[in-house]
This record gives sequence, C-alpha cells and structure tokens, in this order.
Amino acid sequence: MPDKPLLVVSAFPDAEAARTAIRTLLSERLAACGTLLAGAESLYTWKGQVETSRETLVLLKTLEGCYPALEQRLRQLHSYEIPEIIGVEISRGNPKYLEWLAASCGCPA
Repeated sequence: MPDKPLLVVSAFPDAEAARTAIRTLLSERLAACGTLLAGAESLYTWKGQVETSRETLVLLKTLEGCYPALEQRLRQLHSYEIPEIIGVEISRGNPKYLEWLAASCGCPA
C-alpha cells in the first residue's frame, strides 16, 4: 500500500457536531469513515483547573497523505479552542478493508 493508513482521534462536545464534521470530511474525501462513540467522559486540565466533560469521541480512518488537509479542516470545523486531533499509524488490518479505505480517500500519496 503506497500511502499508510491512519486512525485519527478527535473529541467533540456532542454527537451532532461530530456528525457534521464527519459528513464534511467524507464529502471532501479527506476520510473514508468516521465512527462516533457518544457518552465519553473526559477529565483534563484546562487553564489551571481540572475539568470534566461529556464528549463524543470520533475515530476517523484516513491516509497519511490526507492528514495535513484533514487536520486543517477539522480545526475549521471544530468549536474547541484547541481540538484534540491525534493521528496514529495503522500497522495491521484487514487487507480488503485497507484497500477500500485507500480507494475512498482522494488525497495525494
């Protein structure tokens, strides 16, 4: 596979915001799939305080070549001041799924 597959993780304030972002990324072919995990609880430090938030976690499947544009677009779509956007290389996977992923993204290799 010429372009490495990536799993990109991001958290949104609610499922509707997550769905809107995923639909945009899919329509722009920056991601092949987005999975919503609603009801996540995040604990974190923010501006010197420990905060707790209910969030919707999103798992995006994309390619390394798409990452720069995907990250930029996620920043535009996101309501958070500093959104969580973490890319993790997928080292193994169902070959047919990874082929589909690569064919579904329209990014430079």
